[in-house]
Amino acid sequence: MALLVVHVHVHVKEACVEEFKAATLLNAAASLEETGVVRFDVVQQEDDPTRFVLIEVYADEAAPAAHKETAHYAIWRDTVADMMAEQRTSVKYTNCFPPDTGWPAQG
Repeated sequence: MALLVVHVHVHVKEACVEEFKAATLLNAAASLEETGVVRFDVVQQEDDPTRFVLIEVYADEAAPAAHKETAHYAIWRDTVADMMAEQRTSVKYTNCFPPDTGWPAQG
């Protein structure tokens, strides 16, 4: 099975940008310690710094659910809930390139 890539689109309130970023970077770093997480990137939109995309790469279909059961995810979810300007959305992708074996091992 190919790696699962999830793009989570987040729009935060302008007053919360730095606080959101700090909480999200802590969550991302902790996520990389999970067995099923291959990569966890956080990017901020250049022309609108209130918009972020979390690029999460998972080893399999079960890994996202396991990620959502971690203590660090629960802390992040609860910490950033009131920072959202609108509900976050996600889109799932199947990896095409580089080959799954070309990704660095994590977790």
